[in-house]
Amino acid sequence: MDRIDAMRLFTRVVEQRSFTQAAQDLSLPRSTVTDAIKQLEARLGVRLLQRTTRHVSPTLDGEAYYQRCLAILADIEDAEMAFAGARPRGLLRVEVHGTLARHFLLPALPDFLAQYPDIELYMSEGDRLVDALREGIDCVVRVGKLRDSDMVARRLGELEEITCAAPAYLQRFGTPHSLEDLQGHRMVGFRSSATGALVPLEFNVNGQPLTLALPATVSVSAAESLVAAARMGLGIIQVPHYHLHDDLAAGKLVPLLPQFPSTPMPVSLLYPHSRQLSARVRIFIDWFSKIFAARNQ
Repeated sequence: MDRIDAMRLFTRVVEQRSFTQAAQDLSLPRSTVTDAIKQLEARLGVRLLQRTTRHVSPTLDGEAYYQRCLAILADIEDAEMAFAGARPRGLLRVEVHGTLARHFLLPALPDFLAQYPDIELYMSEGDRLVDALREGIDCVVRVGKLRDSDMVARRLGELEEITCAAPAYLQRFGTPHSLEDLQGHRMVGFRSSATGALVPLEFNVNGQPLTLALPATVSVSAAESLVAAARMGLGIIQVPHYHLHDDLAAGKLVPLLPQFPSTPMPVSLLYPHSRQLSARVRIFIDWFSKIFAARNQ
């Protein structure tokens, strides 16, 4: 194994905190990974990793070497990309909420892959707080206020939200024309994946946000289920407008209280602070930023 391959292997062990996981990621026998790290430490004359039966972590020297490896590997990739005709290539791992991906990312993806045919995209769906380094994820797209993390955040824009309900629900409970009219109404509850708590409705009143938690007979943790429950007349919901173009046009859902709009939801793209961006990641970030801006008009 040459020095560059050893660096790539070492960074993967650090990020996964596991010889076994790193070996699986790189399709190598675990013994090969273990031997390569031993040889690397012997050549450098320092201990790079602390090993226990369940956990692997870098020493101070290991952390310093890890940072240098990231910079060197990124420089190598940039150097190769600089030659005429060279194209970004390799596996690109992106984490994005499913409905956001289906509306903004997937429709434009064929053009992206046609332009960069040597990039292989792996897209995982979710809204959990990921450990991007450990899981090998290059960038994450998130909706809503960001929790504290050591990741770099790039704001992509905002999603306008709309309050609505189904005609069958309004026939049963009446159509509210003021916030006071919401007394006696119900919402379809949306449970936060971070806290497990129900997210209240939010209205902008004279420039100030006002939260209001209505009783919820049904609560869900997925945006598609939230909209489906609203279509069945189970309560009032607030979701980004892009979810509902077809339902609003067909009259399956009816906008409510437009004079009290909800605060727009920020959309951000995050990537690890300690990882130097490869050419393929930089290209994807710039491309998706433009796609989001164009489709969110």
